Amino acid sequence: MFYADLHIHSKFSRATGRDADLEHMAIWARKKGVAVLGTGDFTHPEWFREIQDKLVLAEPGLFRLRDDLQREVDRQVDNACQGVTRFLLEVEISTIYKKADRTRKVHHLIYVPDLEAAGRLIAKLSRIGNLKSDGRPILGLDSRNLLEITLESSPHSYLIPAHIWTPWFAVLGSKSGFDAIEDCYGDLTPHIFALETGLSSDPPMNWRLSQLDRYTLVSNSDAHSPPKIGREACAFTCDMDYFSIRKALETRTGYAGTVEFFPEEGKYHLDGHRACGVRLNPSQTRKRNGRCPVCRGELTVGVLSRADELADRAEGFRPADPPAFRNLVPLPELLGEIHGVGAATKRVQAAYDELLAAFGPELFILEQASLSDVQRARSDLLAEAIRRMRSGRVHRDAGFDGKYGTIRMFAPGELARIGHAAATVVRPVTASRRRPLSRVPGPARRAGRKVS
Repeated sequence: MFYADLHIHSKFSRATGRDADLEHMAIWARKKGVAVLGTGDFTHPEWFREIQDKLVLAEPGLFRLRDDLQREVDRQVDNACQGVTRFLLEVEISTIYKKADRTRKVHHLIYVPDLEAAGRLIAKLSRIGNLKSDGRPILGLDSRNLLEITLESSPHSYLIPAHIWTPWFAVLGSKSGFDAIEDCYGDLTPHIFALETGLSSDPPMNWRLSQLDRYTLVSNSDAHSPPKIGREACAFTCDMDYFSIRKALETRTGYAGTVEFFPEEGKYHLDGHRACGVRLNPSQTRKRNGRCPVCRGELTVGVLSRADELADRAEGFRPADPPAFRNLVPLPELLGEIHGVGAATKRVQAAYDELLAAFGPELFILEQASLSDVQRARSDLLAEAIRRMRSGRVHRDAGFDGKYGTIRMFAPGELARIGHAAATVVRPVTASRRRPLSRVPGPARRAGRKVS
């Protein structure tokens, strides 16, 4: 099995890190345990030139770094995290247009099998809008027509609607979306076979809509900096090439499900008005007719409310034999909570690097590592945090109106009672316990069950 993160942004997208280049993406993919990455932003002229210069063809439809660049990446990654890294040509495109008397703002992920198809797509879209202004270009183009252009670029190109519930920029979003996928893509809807659920929802929320049954549900990081790679990802058991991945998404054969945020951590899970510090659940929003109780302005209706509005099934509905999913919390966030500091601090980064050197990639640590091994590495609190995360016994402070939520493993004051000493030292385990992985072990339970 291998993990793929197929929604990434480069340094040419707005609000991205300066190190969002192919080399740093490859380094962090290794650290995370992700084998296949989207390139992001291939319609941007400068980024496309970097792709052409730095990547070479590997497996059908997948690319790898040039040999000299790959050697440098290998040098910077611990032996426990060595493995393959492949790139798949991917771009996110924003469309803004009028339809049915409303302004629509919808984001889409486009995948193409080769540089020639990418060139054809770029040539067509450059006649419609400015591709140089942003790695995620904004085009005045109907979503249905963007899908048509995608299909014309190659018989193997495909489009996946991005983060479908995001209020402001999504096919089912509360502010500028539609009530059905068909309303967006019209007669070409049968060519859509997968939907990206986004950080603020998870599969059970989407299972409540019978209209989504025929689509494969995918999750990706939407990373704007390399360290965010793999915070959500897809798992595959098919061959590692573009065409096998596409077929797995179409048929669900060879598709092993998703790694997910706890949806409450997403920044649009609940309703609210951030300026007034107001956060509401769906029933509270309905009682207030969608208005902020402080300023009386319009609330940003979040993903939970929007899914509840469109659902035709009761909460808790479960389809027959769904793909697996598992809710995880990024390892730096677990370490930050334990140490009582921010996830981006030097203290957390040092502990993070020590853990990766001892055990291997982050996703392996979160999902598969032996808790007894973690304890023997003098990380008793980390072992307990991972245990709670795997079983879903977490404290949830939900995000709203663009503000990320917080998932904590320990109740307020609990860590102070336990003491921090057990978490401050990570003793390297013996080499026999290291798990250098290019293909990460699969979920421990059958499809559709959370891993615990």
